Amino acid sequence: MTSLPRPPAWTAPLPPAEPPADMTVHHLPTGTYETRAALAFRGGSFRDKRSFAASAVLVRHPRGDLLIDAGFGAAVAEHIAMLPRFVRAPYQAGRTAAEQLDAIGYDRGRLLGVVPTHAHWDHVSGLDGLGGTPLWMNRLEREYAAADPDGKVYRQVSRGYEIHEYAFADRPYLGFPSTYDVHGDGSVVIALAGGHTTGSVIVFVTLPTGPRYAFVGDLAWQIDGIRRPAERPWLMSRLADSDPAQLRRDLLRVIALDGLLRIVPAHDLGSYEGIPLLVPGPAAQTCPGRHA
Repeated sequence: MTSLPRPPAWTAPLPPAEPPADMTVHHLPTGTYETRAALAFRGGSFRDKRSFAASAVLVRHPRGDLLIDAGFGAAVAEHIAMLPRFVRAPYQAGRTAAEQLDAIGYDRGRLLGVVPTHAHWDHVSGLDGLGGTPLWMNRLEREYAAADPDGKVYRQVSRGYEIHEYAFADRPYLGFPSTYDVHGDGSVVIALAGGHTTGSVIVFVTLPTGPRYAFVGDLAWQIDGIRRPAERPWLMSRLADSDPAQLRRDLLRVIALDGLLRIVPAHDLGSYEGIPLLVPGPAAQTCPGRHA
């Protein structure tokens, strides 16, 4: 049974973008933790065990790279121990994002920053190995992370980080009214989607080869939330979401885009299929320098 009426499909033209020819995107899987589908979306089964992804995504651009989320860090066990007992789950940790970057000889001077889709532990744990890289946050998420109990891990791992506070403009993008065009070429656009946390974001990425991605963070925990469509179960939403009504509005906006671009919920492992992993190459070595 679905919990949402399916909105009309998006029919307007897709926004223009001029991504450079050597722009790429890469998946950095750092581990998984286990939960039940019944806790992830309405209509899910308790018998259906899901491996929730904890990942980072590297977006390479000649003007500087961005890391979307940070996944599990080296001290993930310590970070999980900081959580309330009722939200802890069995987990498997792999190589951290920092370890994967170092393994290919990546020059971290290429990184403009780490852009968390929001400040919950499973998106920022990996900051414990990425020191020296600026942390990109909008004002609303900075305020949320500084005060909310669910920002406890963030407050520990972000100590000493240079914070680059980006601001949204009133420039609609695919139905989202407040956005930030990172490079000014439409290739990476951050949109405010503040329902899960007050400053949650979606990162839209357009590649020169044609594919478009929407890295939607925790707007939906699994792709089922987009495809059925279905919200989180009522209790889970009340526990996890700052503004369920706003989250519903933004979820409907993304559902309307399904089929026009690739939607990647942060915790849906299958949604990353086809996004290449990191391998050594010339782009790992060239440093263009950071810009504001």
